[in-house]
Amino acid sequence: MSAEATTGSGRLAFTPEVERATRAIYERVRNVIPGVEWPVHAPLIAAINELKRQRNAVILAHNYQTPEIYYGVADYRGDSLGLAQEGARTDADVIVMCGVRFMAETAKIMSPRKTVLLPDMEAGCSLAASITGADVRRLKARYPGVPVVCYVNAYADVRAEADICCTSANAVKVVESLDTDRVIFIPDGYLGRYVASQTDVEVILWEGTCEVHERFTPQDIREFRRSRPGVHVMAHPECSPEVLREADYVGSTSGMIRHIETAQPDQVVLVTECSMSDNVAVQFPDVDFVRPCNLCPHMKRITLANILHSLQTLAPAIDVAPDVAERARRSMERMLAVGRTTATA
Repeated sequence: MSAEATTGSGRLAFTPEVERATRAIYERVRNVIPGVEWPVHAPLIAAINELKRQRNAVILAHNYQTPEIYYGVADYRGDSLGLAQEGARTDADVIVMCGVRFMAETAKIMSPRKTVLLPDMEAGCSLAASITGADVRRLKARYPGVPVVCYVNAYADVRAEADICCTSANAVKVVESLDTDRVIFIPDGYLGRYVASQTDVEVILWEGTCEVHERFTPQDIREFRRSRPGVHVMAHPECSPEVLREADYVGSTSGMIRHIETAQPDQVVLVTECSMSDNVAVQFPDVDFVRPCNLCPHMKRITLANILHSLQTLAPAIDVAPDVAERARRSMERMLAVGRTTATA
């Protein structure tokens, strides 16, 4: 069999050498990647894995990346904060973030001396784009003395204005750690409502949303249950309160994975970004995953081809102004002082 993959620098062939180099990877993902697609992915995977060794680079892949990236080229996989922490621990010179821009900013904040690459600078986020640092300053002026809790799914200038950051896994714990009657919670309104339902602290909301999670409806969940009796429904807290009330489990992406390990359901629907089901299905081959395919258009801007091009050119590189980075780092360090977590968005 022969096939070729096209990149910006030419065409890569699916040679016998490439087939041998990627055989073990394909055996792992063969249930989620059709065989007809592998000759296109494999030459790019082989080239990336060779070039990252030459560049002393590590590749970080978020749970919402496609399986050929997540299992084909990533050195570390998981949630945004955990990925940035892993990148900081390595002795790599270069970090390639396979995610979106706020995640690359987090990696740069935590590894200021390393080159941090984002293969497509247009990989943004509707939630992060919903608020600016200026918006936070106006909120603080409106509610003087009220601490600002910022979900890490925000750009660096927003985190720099916050008193403390949180993840979806530790948001309630962070809010309650402040020993105050009220907090400003930014930017996710749905996550803020979930936090408010779990604590007596008054939560002042900013109405930002994730365009993937806000598309899910209670009717979607009821249809899953009607068509698949007994299915175990797991929802991310960025979904609406109405969706969360229909779920059997509510938690972060890493929390979902741990819950599957402990609960061992026969059939699961993950009410979150589509690719996560494919990635988790590789880890749990005996679980039947119902796939609600809401894709994140920003995550899907990252491809094997632009990962390779990014490594070849060492661009586009992420930069965060030193004063912004320092203040954002401080708000993140305050969160970590509350209690370390490996689970985020």
